[in-house]
Amino acid sequence: MKTKIIYSEICLEYGGISGPENAVRVLAAANILKKKKYGFIAPQPARDEEILLAHRKEYVEKVKNGSISDPDAPAYDNIYKYASLAAGGASLAAETNGFSLMRPPGHHCGINGKALGAVTRGFCYFNSLAIAVKTMGKHTVIIDIDGHHGNGTQEIFANDPKTTYVSLHRQNVFPQTGSQTCGNCRNYPLNAECGGKVYLDAFRKALRENKNEIDAAGIIAISAGFDAHQGDLVSLGLNAKDFNNIGKEIKKLNKPAFFVLEGGYNGQNLGNDIDAFLKGIEN
Repeated sequence: MKTKIIYSEICLEYGGISGPENAVRVLAAANILKKKKYGFIAPQPARDEEILLAHRKEYVEKVKNGSISDPDAPAYDNIYKYASLAAGGASLAAETNGFSLMRPPGHHCGINGKALGAVTRGFCYFNSLAIAVKTMGKHTVIIDIDGHHGNGTQEIFANDPKTTYVSLHRQNVFPQTGSQTCGNCRNYPLNAECGGKVYLDAFRKALRENKNEIDAAGIIAISAGFDAHQGDLVSLGLNAKDFNNIGKEIKKLNKPAFFVLEGGYNGQNLGNDIDAFLKGIEN
């Protein structure tokens, strides 16, 4: 049975077509997945009480009234509408074991916006995956395969006894965090262009080292970034076959899982990588 894609064209309305995190990349990925016969479900916006499980009220109000200033995540018109819809997409993915193909992304957004000393929020307004995990309230292992470290997710879940955060990411790039493990936040930094074999070896090591936490988890939440693809923003030299293999390793965990889009900035690659990843999960 194919994984359901959580998607609404409303998420294409802000920000135009310039810059890496643009509407074109997600539209191109959606069109590829439609051609491959995935079923699509439209989300509803997350409620304030759900968003406030991950973010402080003062920050949420700033997003609402447009009083946020950030070079990577500016105060676009109606950005609260788009950010809350993306958060709702993550929660619907959690409910359906689906893949949320929504923007804006979220894993750089911390409790008060900017997280762990970062200079920007890295295209993020609300941490959609964190909101979904907090809303579910289950013991959860978050696995972040985006090429960047999810500093916002780490900040939100630091010392949370119900959650383990596992991140594989390129070292010495934005946001310059994730160089070492901190308690329940387990970090596996990798060198640029390390390639699929090195990545898969590190991924399997991460799963082995966190086996007890995975066995105890009620669900696996995947921050599904694809910007580690060869030639993308933080390339680790991966390709669609590598993402398929990552999916196969997640399937072996034999746990319910859901997936939330983070990075991946070439629309053609993004759609094909998501398809390959989900086929690894499903087959």
